[in-house]
Parts: sequence; structure tokens; C-alpha cells
Amino acid sequence: MADLVRDLRSDGHSIESVDTGGGLGIDYQEPGLEFADYVAGYARAVTEPLRGLNVHLLLEPGRSIVGPAGALVTSVIYRKENDGKHFLVVDAAMNDLIRPALYGAYHEIVPVIQSSELAAKKKETVDVVGPICESGDFFARDRELPRVEEGDLLAILDAGAYGMALASNYNTRPRPAEVLVSGKSARLIRRREKVRNLYSEEL
Repeated sequence: MADLVRDLRSDGHSIESVDTGGGLGIDYQEPGLEFADYVAGYARAVTEPLRGLNVHLLLEPGRSIVGPAGALVTSVIYRKENDGKHFLVVDAAMNDLIRPALYGAYHEIVPVIQSSELAAKKKETVDVVGPICESGDFFARDRELPRVEEGDLLAILDAGAYGMALASNYNTRPRPAEVLVSGKSARLIRRREKVRNLYSEEL
């Protein structure tokens, strides 16, 4: 991009701004990574080639901030085994978070309630899937998780930038509620849809 700016300027074009877009993404599989170090590394990679060009730098860090700020909480409704393969069927589905189904995106999945008893349990390899009868209705395949039981809650992490923004009513499924959590306080900011809401605009 820096070379392009120089070439365009040499051709007489006035280039004053450079937009690097949304390159600051989410490191889904390294939740322990220090965000400040991640940002600093990205800043160095972007600014060093542009140094001395006297351009106004634009970038879009939104997803790197909003993504980790949200989680999709879902309940295990059924444990299933088929031909030696283990499945956790949850009440959330591809309409709530479509990225894994759309292009195999990785989202870490953790039990909501952490305990020493849970940590001591032997881990198992499972597919975490939704209740829609679609081959693409999954959140994780061959994922190693502590053994959880029906009724337990799981959190699908890094859903803040892509959950409700991409959610749909596919298969006549009402979209979930949104809850804003700050410290120990929680507030409902969007009510769960009801099926009757989906038909309310029909004559």
C-alpha cells in the first residue's frame, strides 16, 4: 500500500488518507493473548511502512473489541451417540450464530459453571450441534470439552461482533434475548422474540 501511495503521487495524484480496513481481528484460539500486545504488534506492522508518507491513517478495530465482548449462552438439551461419535445437541442453532456453519469459523466453547469437580472430569470429543435438521447446524466438530450433562449451560465465546448482527428467523426460530452484563449486574436490553412476533406483520 505504501508503494502504491508513492506510485500514485509520482503520477500527480494527491493521496492524503490510507484506509487499512478491519485487519485487526480476533485471535479465537488464543484467549490468553494480551490484547494490548496484539494491538501494539498490529500497529507496528501497519505504521512502519507508512512512516514518512504524511498520510491520515484510517482503520476499523470494531470486531476486535466487540467480538470478545459477547457470548452466546446455550443449554444442552440432549446427549447423543451415533456409531461411536458423541454429540451435544444445544438449544441455540445456526440462525443464532451462523459463522461456524457458513465458513467453519472457530469459536471457543466453555461450560458456564466452572468447578473443580468439572475440571477433574475426563474430557470427551464431541460435536456441538443445534436442533435444526440441517447438516450445517453446528458450532463445533470434534471439539474436546469437559463432560457436560443435559441441562448444563455452555458459552460460545467471541460472538459479540457476529451473533445478533447476523442472526435470522430461519426455520421460524425466534431470535434470543440480549443481556448486558457489567460486573455483577445484568440488564435485559432486548427481549426474546416470540413466534407470534414473526407473524405480526402478516395481513
